[in-house]
Amino acid sequence: MDATFTAEQDEIRRTLRELLLKRCGPEEVRAAVRTADGWDPGLWEALAQQLGLPGLALPEQYGGVGCTTTELALVAEELGRALAPSPLLATAVLSAPLVRALGSAGQRAALLPRIASGELTAALVVPGAALTTALGLTGGNRGDWAGGGRAGGVQARQADGGWRLYGQADQVLDGHSADLLVVAAHTGGFARSRTLFFLVRDGATRVRQTSLDETRSQSRVQLRDVEAELLGDGIGGGDMGGVDVGGVLAAVGDSAAAVLAAEAVGGADRVLERTVEYVKQREQFGRAIGSFQAVQHRLADLYVQVQGARSAAYYAAWATVEGTERVGGLALAQALEALRICASEAIQLHGGIGFTWEHEAHLYFKRAAGDELLFGPVHRLRAYAAEEARLFGGGEAVVR
Repeated sequence: MDATFTAEQDEIRRTLRELLLKRCGPEEVRAAVRTADGWDPGLWEALAQQLGLPGLALPEQYGGVGCTTTELALVAEELGRALAPSPLLATAVLSAPLVRALGSAGQRAALLPRIASGELTAALVVPGAALTTALGLTGGNRGDWAGGGRAGGVQARQADGGWRLYGQADQVLDGHSADLLVVAAHTGGFARSRTLFFLVRDGATRVRQTSLDETRSQSRVQLRDVEAELLGDGIGGGDMGGVDVGGVLAAVGDSAAAVLAAEAVGGADRVLERTVEYVKQREQFGRAIGSFQAVQHRLADLYVQVQGARSAAYYAAWATVEGTERVGGLALAQALEALRICASEAIQLHGGIGFTWEHEAHLYFKRAAGDELLFGPVHRLRAYAAEEARLFGGGEAVVR
């Protein structure tokens, strides 16, 4: 593994950081999350049209830049530093790869260029709280998360030469504002049980939910006899033959975990940076608290943890490109833990002001807690990674 970034990668990081410093401070973040969409359309236009972020990891034939998960992870790290709310995760990290992998040639040609330009936003819809299972991060993806032929989840039925969807999904990232829904639905009953993906443009009832992390908007999507278009041409995907939907989801999940890990590292690094600045100013007993050895030891421990999480996130992103191994879930666990601990320490070391809800340290703490609820928790991510690696003598790890 070559850990040296190219000039182009450094330029991506520098340009994005400059833009976010100008347009995405704590007050701008709070203002954006209180809008109907939950993000600033002006900032999204700049990210999409000026920097081309939605198409960063898409091939040039679809209007993308042709980069890899590594570049997307670097972008996410900078967005995580600012906690910038945007539909990038739902659109470019979760939905676009599924359209690319499972869609027919016509669907890819029609949708991916619009996603790359930022004109079209998308959201991945999976039932219940099963996103982390569907992505293969905390358990084997056997399709039972999609309903398994029983009541619940989202069901698909053929009618009048088309498809109709029935059901409900909660905790859909940016589902209330997305132009396109990529819906996982169960069809075939018990006899021919299978999970397919569908495209929904209109007809779904969407309600934005109150969530712990305001910067990560979530919605409830209700599908009541909604017209849908099958993603692809047949069983298991598009015109590529019998594609393994579970395998595609697991690959998307590994890349998404690497990107999320880099995002969490960016947040942890920023909150640690702000804490170091503050302890140099806050005084107790006539001296800055940063001069106390106990405080220095705590900050040194946080620094080591952040750097370890950064190395894990970069390696996970590199591994998705090289195809050597899937370690995104393990990197995500380490990064989420680093963000949670750094934010907790920041709240304590800021003293009384740190315990007020208005302080920005709480935004980072809520991001860590919210992401654990969506993509974790940390102990499940680690337990499943250990199970996959057969660290316990070939037996299965027990996840509680």
